Amino acid sequence: MRAALILALLPLQALAEGPLDSGCLAFATGEARFLPAAFGAPLDKGTLRIRFLGHASFALETPGGQLAVTDYTGVIGNPDVVPNVVTMNIAHDTHFTDSPDPRIPLVLRGWGPLGLPARIDEETGDLRIRNVTSDLRGPFGEGGRRDGNSIFLFETTGLCIGHLGHLHQILSEAQYAAIGRVDVLMVPVDGGYTMDPAAMAEVVTRLKARLVLPMHWFTGEGLRAFLARMDPGFAVELSDASEVEISWKTLPDRPTILVLSPAPIP
Repeated sequence: MRAALILALLPLQALAEGPLDSGCLAFATGEARFLPAAFGAPLDKGTLRIRFLGHASFALETPGGQLAVTDYTGVIGNPDVVPNVVTMNIAHDTHFTDSPDPRIPLVLRGWGPLGLPARIDEETGDLRIRNVTSDLRGPFGEGGRRDGNSIFLFETTGLCIGHLGHLHQILSEAQYAAIGRVDVLMVPVDGGYTMDPAAMAEVVTRLKARLVLPMHWFTGEGLRAFLARMDPGFAVELSDASEVEISWKTLPDRPTILVLSPAPIP
């Protein structure tokens, strides 16, 4: 199991029905051709299921039966499971596909046409999805793309979930304000392709999420470097499980970094 490898590398004791109103903005102001398939047991009201599929892809399932997949590449596991909505980013081809499943009703690309920023604010059932853009640098630090990355925000069951995408920059005050409250944060921790561990830890600490889900890690060393930079006030939990169910009531009192083991939808 991937979590077993992490445990070997990481000494835990050393690391410490109408429009949906946004409850997350603390500072800023056709017929379906299929029946979307849920990937787990029915959820209690107010509970969200999150499954780590690998790389930067998570599957979010709401109690209303909505299924969203982040950084969708065309493969999520079980081909009979069709998301209601997918989000994509353009930094690398491991974060998007040019050929999304045509059965998916809502495909949200985190980059705009002709270099313009993507402006996203969509609803599907009990799920709202919006974005805040940030800039991309070039693959070797040169060039780049203004507003090329989208931080996707998912609002459901009273929770605010943020996915940082392929973040390349410390966020500005305006960006933090546009993001608003974040309860659950998905953060890339590779340490190089996105940002170095200290910079990423700064962003994570500032956003003050109570549950942090690392992603985009390729080795135990990269993950360990990120965890070592995090404030010891964060608890660290390593799990052999690939998914977690969370509600407003069950958010941890102490900010917690939960490392899930990647697995496709069965």
